[in-house]
Amino acid sequence: MAQKRRPLLTAFIILILVGVFLGTLSIIALKFMGPSKKIAFGEKIGVIPIEGPIVNPEPVLDQLIRFRKDRSIKAIILRINSPGGGVGPSQEVYKEVRKTTKHKKVVASLGGVAASGGYYIASAADRIVANPGTLTGSIGVIMQFVGFQELLKKLGINMEVVKSGEFKDIGSPHRSLTKKEKELLQELISDIQDQFVKAVAQGRKLPEEQVRKIADGRILSGAQAKELGLVDELGNFRDAVELAKQMAGLKGEVSLVYPKAREAGFWDLLFESMIQALLRAVKNSGVEFQFMHLPSPPRI
Repeated sequence: MAQKRRPLLTAFIILILVGVFLGTLSIIALKFMGPSKKIAFGEKIGVIPIEGPIVNPEPVLDQLIRFRKDRSIKAIILRINSPGGGVGPSQEVYKEVRKTTKHKKVVASLGGVAASGGYYIASAADRIVANPGTLTGSIGVIMQFVGFQELLKKLGINMEVVKSGEFKDIGSPHRSLTKKEKELLQELISDIQDQFVKAVAQGRKLPEEQVRKIADGRILSGAQAKELGLVDELGNFRDAVELAKQMAGLKGEVSLVYPKAREAGFWDLLFESMIQALLRAVKNSGVEFQFMHLPSPPRI
């Protein structure tokens, strides 16, 4: 009886091993093919989406470095749909884009909105393509505070603060800003605004005074931005692809390579279809300078 079971057990083990082997090959294939689930042939152009508020620059920085080092990637397109974001994150991406332009051509393709920090990043590219109705520009810095001191009074709540210096609790929500604090913050904002103007002037190769004249936070259409020298060409994403091809000296069809969803280990890939990643905790609120503009976009 035991002898009859052995062939069945052996066959079962072989089937398991074959299944594991084939599964491993499939996972490795998917890993190298990336999110598009197909192998890219011919010349390649890397596309890096920059979507929403600019808060965490690391994914974009990592992808810029990867595309820059990848010899098969002949040019890079930044597809920007962002109202802006934090000053530090925007400046980090700007600097990495500037580094990248020394090695490969970079084209910024502006979608529906590429304002403030979104434009800050775009200005570092070799060329900028925008739709005529893209909302862009908004070269400016904003800092906002929420105060609820009146509400605390109505609730009979009092807050005592012990601090090491006069400005240590600047921006506290339980009191209004003093005149000196407003002056101090205005000086700080003016300094960051000056950095913004210089970055755009350097990236766009424009005189600083020309940029400063329109650096009052105003939003512009893509068409207006082109007239002012902030945009090179009017067109959509496909036009940006054609421009990137020309700049890189490519002919014929090209493959667009997007960032992989994430780098993962064997078991992460194996169970990727069954397990969803947990949402990151909401970032703690606090005082933050921003290159941000959130207009209500016109509709047609």
